[in-house]
Amino acid sequence: MPEAVIVSALRAPIGRAIKGSLKDVRPDDLAALVIRAALEKVPQLDPNLIEDLIVGCAFPEGEQGMNVARLIAGLAGLPISVAAVTVNRFCASSLTAVNMAAQSIMLGQGDVVVAAGVESMSRVPMGGFNPSFNPKLYENPVGIEVCGGHGEKTTAFEQSYIPMGMTAENLAKQYNISREEQDRYALRSHMNAIKATDDGTFAREIVPVPLPNGETMTIDDGPRRDTSLERLAALDPAFIKGGTVTAGNSSPLNDGAAAVVLMSREKAQELGIKPLARVITMSVSGVAPEVMGIG
Repeated sequence: MPEAVIVSALRAPIGRAIKGSLKDVRPDDLAALVIRAALEKVPQLDPNLIEDLIVGCAFPEGEQGMNVARLIAGLAGLPISVAAVTVNRFCASSLTAVNMAAQSIMLGQGDVVVAAGVESMSRVPMGGFNPSFNPKLYENPVGIEVCGGHGEKTTAFEQSYIPMGMTAENLAKQYNISREEQDRYALRSHMNAIKATDDGTFAREIVPVPLPNGETMTIDDGPRRDTSLERLAALDPAFIKGGTVTAGNSSPLNDGAAAVVLMSREKAQELGIKPLARVITMSVSGVAPEVMGIG
């Protein structure tokens, strides 16, 4: 079986949604920019060898709709022969795109596949523009009958449309994760991101993005140099009274894009390209919606 390797990987800097640096940048343009840059890292590769472009997107509508992967392929200047498909697994959409690209190579369907992910929560809001909930799931407090782990009948999907913040509250309660533990973890995340920004670690993976105002974005919006454990502790719970999840210890709404170029090890050797990593295997598993964050 062919071995799948990653030969190039880049991303855009991450912008804060609505009020951040990328709020005026179309997601299809952003993804195309990153894909072009990722391909430029492997000049030995003839774009005509690319079999497919697989793009993950959690809310594929609006500027992210109409099989946005195919539109991105055109904007990135890929040959018309390169197929393209958009996939959705919510937060795992782009990772699923990478998995599908690797699987395609491992099955021998092609030697070169580009995988990418894009999301602009400035341009397409959380939940989309016009969500339409199925009443069988939305208005049913006891759930629906499904097959259990050993073939028995059970009920599930009681909270199919539960917000992410509530799933975090459920997990914090289930695993006894305190507010202080969450705040300390959030502070550590900010400090690590700032260190990686300052020492140039992130610069190696970031594609500078020209902005409509004439400036160029080169670093992430999110990391806060002025935060502290005291400031985080002063924030009110964001989702339920007496909860532990706040705006400070949650992931923010963001805009961004990333791309990786995958190929068979044989093709990489033929072209004289040194792999960055190899894909050994992958796995997915479903979990109850109310504890989505553990999946």
